[in-house]
Amino acid sequence: MRADVTRILAQTRFETLTVLRNGEQLLLALILPLIILVGLGSTDVLASIGALPAGVSRIQVATAGVLGVAVASIAFTGQGIQTAFDRRYGVLRQLATTPLGAGGVIGGKLGAVLAVLVVQVAVLGTTAMVLGLDTTSVSPVGTVLALLAGAAALVSWGVLMAGTLRPEATLAVANLLWVLMASVGGLLFPRDGLWGAVADLTPPGALGTALRAAVLDGAIAWVSLLVLTVWTVVGALLARRWFSFD
Repeated sequence: MRADVTRILAQTRFETLTVLRNGEQLLLALILPLIILVGLGSTDVLASIGALPAGVSRIQVATAGVLGVAVASIAFTGQGIQTAFDRRYGVLRQLATTPLGAGGVIGGKLGAVLAVLVVQVAVLGTTAMVLGLDTTSVSPVGTVLALLAGAAALVSWGVLMAGTLRPEATLAVANLLWVLMASVGGLLFPRDGLWGAVADLTPPGALGTALRAAVLDGAIAWVSLLVLTVWTVVGALLARRWFSFD
């Protein structure tokens, strides 16, 4: 058991460093969210598009949305693309035949997502506080639960996509969905009306709602967390059934 854990931790370290040393991955996971945070938190963009609730500071809203974008960047788009090309070049198959095993490969990737997420939260959180984030109104428990649930849901579907589509298709679909999640999917901004109600039942919408509840209201959005849990279970079951290492 100890040897298995040691192998998974070693794979986690390798996967994490691969992300942090890759310019494209770093751009997607950290630099773009940071640019969005500074842009929304220091300008009147949110107010101009009607996404700033009365009495709430723009940095508070920006932080909630950008944390969601950061999760989607590493858990869905980044990990999905990396896994797809690892599959293309036979890396997954080779690792699965080593003592690490298929479970260790997946465990290492999940660990890397969590490790990079810690870095993202530290950098984005520090930047947000410099820009005036009111941490007294933030629910730490609600934020952590939302981040973990969102990462679990998105990584399960990212892995499913990477294990069933060609790498080129994964690259295109992952980037397109990242844009849609951030723009109209309820991740960065809340959506109103019927579209908002539908979006809240999707992973990005539920994640955005859960983070806004935690960061803006200091609350835990249990319904949104339940939605994310359901998506995680469904995605994991489908990935277990359809994911191909070849």
